[in-house]
Formats: sequence, structure tokens, C-alpha cells
Amino acid sequence: MTATKRWRSLVANMSGLATTLLTIACAYLALVLYAYFGQAGMLYLPNLPSRELSASPQQIGLQYENIELHTDDGVRLHGWHIPVAQARGTVLFFHGNAGNISHRLDSIRIFHDLKLSVFIFDYRGYGQSEGEPSEVGTQRDAHAAWKFLTETRGVAPGRIIFFGRSLGAAVAAWLATQKRPGALIVESAFTSAPDMAAEFYWWLPARWLARFQYTTRDYVAQVRCPVLVVHSPEDEIIPFRHGEAIFAAAHVPKDMLRLRGGHNEGFFLSGQDYIRGLDAFVSRHLPRN
Repeated sequence: MTATKRWRSLVANMSGLATTLLTIACAYLALVLYAYFGQAGMLYLPNLPSRELSASPQQIGLQYENIELHTDDGVRLHGWHIPVAQARGTVLFFHGNAGNISHRLDSIRIFHDLKLSVFIFDYRGYGQSEGEPSEVGTQRDAHAAWKFLTETRGVAPGRIIFFGRSLGAAVAAWLATQKRPGALIVESAFTSAPDMAAEFYWWLPARWLARFQYTTRDYVAQVRCPVLVVHSPEDEIIPFRHGEAIFAAAHVPKDMLRLRGGHNEGFFLSGQDYIRGLDAFVSRHLPRN
């Protein structure tokens, strides 16, 4: 092969390599842009499995009220108030990032059997609530729920337990930095949204791209009410180390309850151990009147 042919072959190979590298770079940039602009669709899953309410407390034998709330920015929210006679307190329930209040009947039943009234609501964009979800929006929704319990229903702040699961734990913990409830329970919680993004999308500059913060660990570190951290070492979505880090950040009094099973069914599979753990925490920090 002559020098000219070798040179032409080298140039062709380099051109092909450059084209391949450019294609890879463009594909990576497209993924980066999608990760940045599409975050809301990855975080908030109101249509999984559906926005339709699939059941009601009445179907498990519990009386309830449909509640309409209005946030300070004019969004109408929907929720349920499930009272119990001679209640020990009231649980303000913040659910996770998928589904709606009708998918939480198992948890509502557990709290009801523990003699705790429950107020559960759907964030904006979920269930029958109006609007589109956002981090600031969920915080405004949480404030509207607190205002309903304390002002409209006259529940004493010290008789309210904030309970949040997964994403809801971040919302509950944030509200506990603004208000002073009787206790805070964070279940299957992540330390922050950027921390989770870095674990899920390790091949992207996820922390730099994160548009949502939900810094649960930082919120819990500011809270001055009793805290219960609930997590399973078998959680396949949010690693147990997140729960451990949140527990380490919390001030005393604090407790940790270990579950069995995965992220979405750990509380159910843990059965009586879970119920006894909740009961013991409530008994210590919300003694019966």
C-alpha cells in the first residue's frame, strides 16, 4: 500500500471515529437535556396506576368525610377525614409519589385500629386535586392540610402526628420545620432528591441537574418534635442507608423501626411488628388524655 493510500485510510478511519464520537456525544447530551427538563415526569407519578379513585374507606368499613381544601395560591385539593371515637390523636398523612389516597387504605386501617383519626389528601395534580405537582406546590398543599386540621377542625398541634412515606416523608419533614406537631414519622424516606438521582443515574451529572431538592435529612435535622424513622434493610428502591442517615441527623427523642420486605409492601409484610412499633412510639409521645 502506498503512502498516499495509507494516509487516505487513516483519514477515513479518523473521520469514522469522529462521527461515532459525535453521535455518542449528541446522544448523551440528549439524555442530559431529557433528565433536566423531564424531571417532573420522572418524580411525580399520579397516573401510576391511575388518577381515578379506586376505592374509599367505606369499602373497608370506615366512615369518612370528603374534604375540599384551598391552598394559598388558589389550588383546590381533595382529601378524606377518617375520624375515630376517643382518638389518641390525628395522623396527617402524606403519601408517596405514585397513585392517590385510594391506594392507602391498608395504612388508614392500621392507624384507625390504633385509635388515631386520619386526614389524608392528594397533592395538586393527584387524584381529584387540581393543578400540577411541584416541590413548592407540595409544600403549599401541606400547609393547607395543616391549616384545615388546626384552624377549621380545631385539632391541637400537639395531638397531630405527621406521617410521610417515601416522597411524602420529605413533605412531612419540611412541614415539621415550619410547624410543631406532636410527632413526626418518616417511612421509607430518601435523604434528598439529588442523592437519589445520583444513585439511579450514576452515569449522569445528576446532582448538578437536579431541579428538585426535597432534602429530608436536612429537614429532620431541624425538627424539634419526637421522630420515628421507619425503613427496611430490604428496600429495593430507597436503600436502608438513607433511613440510617436520617435517623443519625434527628435530635432526641428519636426511634428507629426496622421493617421486613420491599419499599412498597414492607409495612404490610412486617405485620404486627410494624403495628407494635407504631403503637409504642405513639404511646410514648402522645399519651392518652
